[in-house]
Amino acid sequence: MARDWRDLFITGDDAADSASAATAEQPEKRRGFFRRLRENMSKTREALTSEIQATLFDTLDEETWERLEEALIMADVGARTTAGVVGQLEQEATAGQVEGGPALQERLVELLAGIAKTGTDTIDVRKRDGGPTVIMAVGVNGTGKTTTIGKLAWHLRQELGKTVLLGAADTFRAAAVEQLTVWAQRADVEIVTGPPNSDPGAVAFDAVAKGRERGVDVVIIDTAGRLHNQDELMNELTKIRRVIDKQMAGAPHETLLTIDSTTGQNGVRQAKLFSEAVPVDGIVLTKLDGTAKGGIALAIAGELGIPVKLIGIGESLEDLRPFDADDFARALVTVDA
Repeated sequence: MARDWRDLFITGDDAADSASAATAEQPEKRRGFFRRLRENMSKTREALTSEIQATLFDTLDEETWERLEEALIMADVGARTTAGVVGQLEQEATAGQVEGGPALQERLVELLAGIAKTGTDTIDVRKRDGGPTVIMAVGVNGTGKTTTIGKLAWHLRQELGKTVLLGAADTFRAAAVEQLTVWAQRADVEIVTGPPNSDPGAVAFDAVAKGRERGVDVVIIDTAGRLHNQDELMNELTKIRRVIDKQMAGAPHETLLTIDSTTGQNGVRQAKLFSEAVPVDGIVLTKLDGTAKGGIALAIAGELGIPVKLIGIGESLEDLRPFDADDFARALVTVDA
């Protein structure tokens, strides 16, 4: 799974790859982020570790597996995913394949991480003959979608040296355009906007066109997150994809859905709804620092087969990070760092 920005993005640029290898995150920096991840996921972990402790597995009986199942469900891992994990662990324990509390806890970490490792966990931003890589960002209002776009643009420019253009196609909410404009200035990237209440598809079309004309590497399109009904939402997103494809065949190349982790199982429902409207390639899971429902990452991956690619654990630029399934699972259930 992706561990840092150079693992998340496929660049195909030999010079950039050499520079990336030379400047790759040092082990201490990685450990520092893991500590922050554990600290910011403390609410979820505390909810789990009140039940998931080494002593839980001292006596392996029906109550043991029920307590484990209840703990995972309370953390919003999801009933179906939980049943699969607990059933597998119980089967292996009964067969004597895994013995002892520490070994069972470690195996639990492996099973949870395995669920999160679904689909493709990278984003391809290699040079394209027809123009830039086009990323479409979707999600309901209030999930942190626009902020995530700004941070992503900043990291693409600062970490990988990519040129980026933003398309403010969330034209129904003036604050979204203003916020994205501020982020464009902060990240030192270009932005394309339209008049208030203008056609979102037209803005997206213009953004891709200007991205091609100016030879930028990546175009990121923001989209409206609140429409009057489900059908309108689907139709609008489908339309935007269609007009982007008319401007550049095959685009958008990546669709990222931002989910607020504090919404728990409602986030799974949102992911299902959006994936019915447009092909969703990856999830951005935000606000993990403020929830006891961090297990939603596993529920989305396990139930919908959509990989989590980015996580947000705070407000700073460094708190948007590529998702690492192994780190996440360990931070979720282990008491000691």
